[in-house]
Formats: sequence, C-alpha cells, structure tokens
Amino acid sequence: QVQLVETGGGLVQAGGSLRLSCAASGSIFRLNAMGWYRQAPGKQRELVASITLGGSTNYADSVKGRFTISRDNAKNTLYLQIDTLKPEDTAVYYCNYISVTGRASGYWGQGTQVTVSS
Repeated sequence: QVQLVETGGGLVQAGGSLRLSCAASGSIFRLNAMGWYRQAPGKQRELVASITLGGSTNYADSVKGRFTISRDNAKNTLYLQIDTLKPEDTAVYYCNYISVTGRASGYWGQGTQVTVSS
C-alpha cells in the first residue's frame, strides 16, 4: 500500500531554516511526480512545490526563492529545504504523489508541523 511519512518539522524563528523529509513507497516513488503540500488551520491544502520524474520543479509564488524541492530516487525520499521562514509558512506539511491529472493521490501521511515564530 501507499505509505508516506513526513518528518523534519518543528518550531523555528522567522528567518530560520528547516529541511523536511518524506519517506515514500519504493514501489511507485520512481514512477510519479511528487509534491509538497501545506495546510494551515482554516485554510485549504495547497501545493507549494512539485518535482517531476526528470527533476523539473515548480513552486507556488509565495514560496519561490525560499523553498527547494528535491528527490533521491535511490532512497525513495522527497525533501523540502525551507529557507528564510516566515510566520505565514506555519502549517502542516504533507508530501504526496501527483497523478497525470495533476491531482494528489487520495492517500495522505500524518504530515509534519512547521511553526514559525516572529
């Protein structure tokens, strides 16, 4: 079955950095594009970064220049390097597979909480 485990979140001061990791299912990881999503309380979950099988990346305007998504196919792991954290980055961060339709799979991990203090 699909299994996604996000780690690396925490409490950090504004301007600081975090590196999130996503351990994914090895059976399908290398066959799909991947994305990082985040959801703040009272807000919709949003895609903030994606990476294709070939390594091409895209970012939401709100995070471009500060977030870097990468993948290690040998380790079946997705990463999100977050720099220059802002309070508005506070959210639960999730990883997921991205289908050919551009939608996330229906299987979500527990997410990892990122809290940025001012």
